[in-house]
Amino acid sequence: MQVVSDALRGSDLPRGGVVTIGNYDGIHRGQRAVLELVAARGRELGVPAVVVTFQPHPLAILRPGEAPVPLTHPAQREQLLAALGIDHVLVIRFSEEVAATPARAFVREFLVERLAAREIHVGSRFVFGHRREGDLALLRELGPAYGFSAFGVEEVSHDGETISASRIRRAIVGGRVEEASELLGRPYAVTGIIVRGDRMGKRLGWPTVNLAPDNELLPADGVYCTRVHFPSFPATFDCATNIGTRPTVYENYQRVIEGHILDFSSDVYGERAELSFHKRLREERIFPTVMDLSAQIRRDVEATREYFSARRRLEQEKATPAPEPAGS
Repeated sequence: MQVVSDALRGSDLPRGGVVTIGNYDGIHRGQRAVLELVAARGRELGVPAVVVTFQPHPLAILRPGEAPVPLTHPAQREQLLAALGIDHVLVIRFSEEVAATPARAFVREFLVERLAAREIHVGSRFVFGHRREGDLALLRELGPAYGFSAFGVEEVSHDGETISASRIRRAIVGGRVEEASELLGRPYAVTGIIVRGDRMGKRLGWPTVNLAPDNELLPADGVYCTRVHFPSFPATFDCATNIGTRPTVYENYQRVIEGHILDFSSDVYGERAELSFHKRLREERIFPTVMDLSAQIRRDVEATREYFSARRRLEQEKATPAPEPAGS
C-alpha cells in the first residue's frame, strides 16, 4: 500500500480509482462497511482503491478543546487499511486554509482534476468542505458533469445504536474492552516499546514488562486479560496486564502499563510490541500488604490463563466439523 503524507502537494497521485473520504479513526465495523466495498470495487474494476483522509483531526484545528483522542495512531491505521485491501492512502494535512475550501472547489480541484475519481463511496451522513456544506447529495449532483458516480453506505448499528468512534472511546475509557471489541470487530490494541521498570513485579514473584505506549487513549485503570505480540519473534503470548499507579506500593506514582506474560522468560527490553485488550478482570485497588497484592496477582494470572484456555477450546470446537449422522 502506498501512503502519500501530504496529498494536496503530492505528485503522481493515483487516478481513475474508487475513492472514499473520511477521518477513518479506529477502522471500526461501521467504517469497514465502506472500506471493504471500496476495496472490492477496486478489484472488480481493476483500478486503485483509494482512501482520502485527514491529519490532524479537523476539530484539532477548528475547535481544539473538542478534538477527540485518536483510537489509532497513523501507523496502526495504515496497517489496518492495508489489511482491508486498500491500495493508496492520501493524507490531507488539515489546516484553516483547507477548512475554508468550498466543497465544490474540493470536488473539482482534488477529486476530479488530481484524482480523476471514477467512483466515490462515503457514509450516508458524510459532510465536507467549508461550513460542512458538502454532502452525499452534492457529490451525486456533481458526479454526472465530472464523470464519477457517488454512492452512500448506510451506518452500521450494534445493540440498536450506531457504531461510531465516540461510542468506542467511551467504552475504552470506561474499561469496557469487550464492548469495544464488539464495535471495532477486533480487540482494542496499543503499541509501543518495552522499557525497563523498577522490577517491583519481580520482587513480588511476578516478573513484568512495561510498555511505553504510542497511543494516547488507554483503557481505565484496572487489570485485564491481554495478549502481547512481538513482531521480532514473531509470536503472541497471553498476558495479565495492570494499568494504573500501583497504589499498594507507591503513593502518587506515574501511570504505567505493566504485564506479566504467561510462561515467558525472554529478554524483550527495547522491543516493539502490540498489546490487545480482551477482558477486564477487576479495578485497581489498594491491598493491606504486598503479600496480599502478590496473592491477588496470582489469582489474576490464573484467571487470565483460564480465560484464554476457554477461548481456545471454543475456537477449536467451532473449527471442528460436526460428525455426520449415523447411516448417512
